[in-house]
Amino acid sequence: MALPRSPTPAVDGRLVVFQPLKHKRCAECGAGPLALLALEEGRPRCLDCADLGHLVYLPRGDTALTRRSRDGSALSAVVVRFNRRKSRYERQGVLVEEAALALAEQRCLADAEARARRRARDAVRRAAVDERFAAAFAEEILRLFPRCPPERARRIAAHASVRGSGRVGRSAAGRALTPRAVTAAVIAAVRHTETEYDALLMRGIPRGEARRRIARGVEEALRAWGHGTDRAAPHHGTD
Repeated sequence: MALPRSPTPAVDGRLVVFQPLKHKRCAECGAGPLALLALEEGRPRCLDCADLGHLVYLPRGDTALTRRSRDGSALSAVVVRFNRRKSRYERQGVLVEEAALALAEQRCLADAEARARRRARDAVRRAAVDERFAAAFAEEILRLFPRCPPERARRIAAHASVRGSGRVGRSAAGRALTPRAVTAAVIAAVRHTETEYDALLMRGIPRGEARRRIARGVEEALRAWGHGTDRAAPHHGTD
């Protein structure tokens, strides 16, 4: 800068240290150019001359680490830089005691490890819930399609009920195991694996026309698995 003639910014009643925009030297010892400086009576001082040289710089970005470091430090300062475009000072970080920073890092690391363990536990819990749901979905498939091979029912259920997939098994009706949703999942599986539906799509056949062409094959597969066509979900069900 020349350092602005405006008063030193007050930041929550804390000491303030500047990142100068131009080369500045310490008015007391002549050291410079200074990466950080304090102002005393409007004159720049290096951190050593301002009795802040034992502090370490922590850039902004980690709110928890900054808060813990500052709270644990008997002496600290806010580091600011003047933004010419916005005509205001902006925080860049803090100066804190090294021991306080080290302790804060340990606590944040412990928190991160605790969060990781919690995420792992949650993942195990969700996996167990998903496994039970897929098993219930497969049981409902076998109830509606008693001649469907059990392993095939399990594969259809696993595919339809993948968390976050947006498939029919994750819809409200699917989670409620309604016959319509379960049947729609079976129809989608049959459509893609028991007919030429995918090949028709790859040849550029419109989806509606492709479904019309394979409708009889889907109905025959459903009958073979013991499900009457009068009970089947509409063929516009989900893929």
